[in-house]
Amino acid sequence: MDGRGRIAQSLTRPKGPRSLRVATRRGALGRALRRYTLPLSRVRLPRFIGLVASLSFLSAATGYGVVKGGHMPEIVGAAKAACDSAANAMGMRIAAVSLSGERQVSRQDIFAAAGVTENSSLPFLDVTEARQRLEAIPWIAEATVRKLYPDRLQITVTEREAFALWQSDGKVSVIAADGTVLAAKVEPRFSSLPFVVGRGAAAKARDFLAVLDRQPAIRDSVRAAVLVAERRWNLRLKNGIDVRLPETGIEAALDALARLDREKSLLTRDIVSVDLRLPDRVTVRLSDAVAQAREEAFRKANPPKKKGNDA
Repeated sequence: MDGRGRIAQSLTRPKGPRSLRVATRRGALGRALRRYTLPLSRVRLPRFIGLVASLSFLSAATGYGVVKGGHMPEIVGAAKAACDSAANAMGMRIAAVSLSGERQVSRQDIFAAAGVTENSSLPFLDVTEARQRLEAIPWIAEATVRKLYPDRLQITVTEREAFALWQSDGKVSVIAADGTVLAAKVEPRFSSLPFVVGRGAAAKARDFLAVLDRQPAIRDSVRAAVLVAERRWNLRLKNGIDVRLPETGIEAALDALARLDREKSLLTRDIVSVDLRLPDRVTVRLSDAVAQAREEAFRKANPPKKKGNDA
């Protein structure tokens, strides 16, 4: 009794079924953890593993800094220079370069593109990379680079030919037959090349000019060939006449134009344009002066009739 007529109760509760279940689960968890972690306690790490991990981390951080800072080309160049120096000490310095096929590209530009310098060695010159850099020059269509041990290098290039002048967006360039832009500046020696104008004209010039060459009389009188909407061609003649060609059947249209010029001297008359876009007719537009003169001559030849006197 607690002095107040009540039964005294223990301060600690006796373990009931729930407490026993909790204790059982905790014991099972501990045994499972010991079972899985015990093998790890028996693992013996190699010596210097910490040093290796630290060096790996520092190397990764350094590499990231080199790449992020843009220093990789300098490091690669330094490594290549060291390799070249070692090879040169063994007598494999490039002593002579045999170069052929160059006309528009200078020897200095070819050597620079191929990566040939005074300190270059034959073993460490990448011929595939050298060939790719040479063919990246617009004038060079093909290049061959060969090593001739112990100290000679052979470079052969095939250059593109200047084919035409191309005007696009107000800029005139020298192009090859395949449409490659060879030079952004037109030198006087290229001034006599055919002149093509318009977007897409560079890629289509070879096929069109081949058809135009079959009519030498027409070709020699052409100042420029203008590609309209990347679909069809107009000719601007040296005397200012515009010839509008169809989208298809260009050869037949040029044949008709050459025949009219031979029989009617069409292209030497005072006209502004010739339209050949319709296959069954040729439309000619006279100059304003000639049109006005013809109109006045017609009025004089056909005066208006006077009305009779009603008186």
